[in-house]
Amino acid sequence: MLTIEWSASEGWQAPLIKPFGNLSLHPACSSLHYAIQLFEGLKAFRGVDNQLRLFRPMLNMKRMSDTAKRACLPAFDQSEFLECIRRLVKIDQDWVPHSDSASLYIRPTFLGTEQSLGVKKAANALLYVILCPVGSYFNSQTDGLSLWADPKYTRAWKGGTGNYKMGGNYGCSLFAQYEAEDHGCQQVLWLYGEDHQITEAGTMNIFLHWINEDGEEELATPPLDGIILPGVTRQSILELTGKWNLHIPCQDKDSQLSSRIAKELTDIQHGRTPSDWTFLV
Repeated sequence: MLTIEWSASEGWQAPLIKPFGNLSLHPACSSLHYAIQLFEGLKAFRGVDNQLRLFRPMLNMKRMSDTAKRACLPAFDQSEFLECIRRLVKIDQDWVPHSDSASLYIRPTFLGTEQSLGVKKAANALLYVILCPVGSYFNSQTDGLSLWADPKYTRAWKGGTGNYKMGGNYGCSLFAQYEAEDHGCQQVLWLYGEDHQITEAGTMNIFLHWINEDGEEELATPPLDGIILPGVTRQSILELTGKWNLHIPCQDKDSQLSSRIAKELTDIQHGRTPSDWTFLV
């Protein structure tokens, strides 16, 4: 694991890569009491050439930096932090699966570690990174996911923190998630406002492939209006499909389009398609 400590009096300390282990936190730690905490999630992929690649990691660094600012945690050098992550993955490279359907998950986490019960900006913080091999998030690879929507629950609102990757956004969603499972669904589809606007699902952004009011075929996704998380996959899909003609002359258009998007992204992640979206480890 990688750990980097910060204090208001001394600034950032030297990064340390050490064996995975437990953290020691003061019982009055501000992250435990006031959720001064955030995280990121990205992956390392083993390519067909056995080269390890990260997928658009600077987007994660930018999003983490933006979230840290919103949480009143200290700024960090995004490029330097990414280099620390690269070195950690390099050391643990044997844990990166030799598989197209699995990868090494990278979890950067940022905590306020102020030893005080006062509600204030943290004077101490800890930035750390842990790793673990992962497969698909869902068991089903071919069937679509079932979504459950109930307007009585709201994930985020204008002026809130829905567009930041804070742990509290996920903890407060669990009640609705388990109610969705009680209704036989896999994820929550979060709605917003009196007109029940579609925003995002529990662990992902959402796209609609439809015929719009003007009779045009369209791939649409909710806008980045401060309510939803700016997903890396979301941005990548928009940039990829923006270059395509979406008309697919077949009965199963949605499946065909989803498969094409998934293949193009996977080919980039695993080095079959050269791209400046990948960062070599």
